[in-house]
Amino acid sequence: MTSSSAPILITGASQRVGLHCAQRLLEEGHHVIISYRSERPGVQTLRDLGAIALFADFSSEAGILAFITELKTHTRSLRAIVHNASAWLAETSDTEVAAFTQMFSVHMLAPYLINLHCADLLERSSPADIVHISDDVTRKGSSKHIAYCATKAGLDSLTLSFAAKYAPKIKVNGIAPALLLFNPYDDAAYRAKALAKSALGIEPGSEVVYQSLRYLLENPYVTGTTLTVNGGRHVK
Repeated sequence: MTSSSAPILITGASQRVGLHCAQRLLEEGHHVIISYRSERPGVQTLRDLGAIALFADFSSEAGILAFITELKTHTRSLRAIVHNASAWLAETSDTEVAAFTQMFSVHMLAPYLINLHCADLLERSSPADIVHISDDVTRKGSSKHIAYCATKAGLDSLTLSFAAKYAPKIKVNGIAPALLLFNPYDDAAYRAKALAKSALGIEPGSEVVYQSLRYLLENPYVTGTTLTVNGGRHVK
C-alpha cells in the first residue's frame, strides 16, 4: 500500500488488534492517529513510533463530539478511518440498560457521528476508506450477549448505508473476526472448546485482521462488503 501524507485514524488502539494494526502501519511508513480511553503501555509504544494519540470517551455523545473537535485540530485530511473501538460488557439484570446504552454508543453512535463529521477530512484524500471492525457473532446471534451482538450488527448495517452514501469517493467496508487471541486467564478447557468451533481450529492472532485491512485499503473495487475472518466457523 502506497504511503499517504494523510494519516490513518484507528480508534481504540491501545491494545490487542488495534495496537497491532497501528504498529504495523507505522512500521510501513504510514502516518497514524489513534484514539484511546485508558493509558495502557501500548499507547506510549505507538507514540514512540510516531503516532498521534488522542484521548477519547465514546460512551456518550459529548465525548464523541469532543474527540471529533480535537481530531480536527491535528489534521486537515484522513486517508482512512478504522473503527476498532469496542466494549464488551456483562448484561446482568441490574446493568442491562447501562450496558446496552454504552455498547450502542461505542459500536454505533461513535462510528455514525465520526463518519458524518469527518467525511470532509476523507474527501481531501484519494483514495479514502472507512473500515468498521465488527464481529462474526452477528452472523448467528448470541443468547448470552444480546446487546453486544445487536450493536455490532448495527455496525454492519452502517457499513452498507455509508457505502451507498459516500460512493464513489469513499469506500466503506467491514471486517468481522471470530476468535483471534486468547486472554492470559483463559484455561485449557475453554481454549479447547473455543478452538473446536472453527474448521481451522487455530488461534490466528491479530495479523489476520491487519491483512484484511490492507486488502480493503488497497482494493479499488470493493465497497459495502464485510469480510468474514472466522477460520471457517460457518462451515463447522
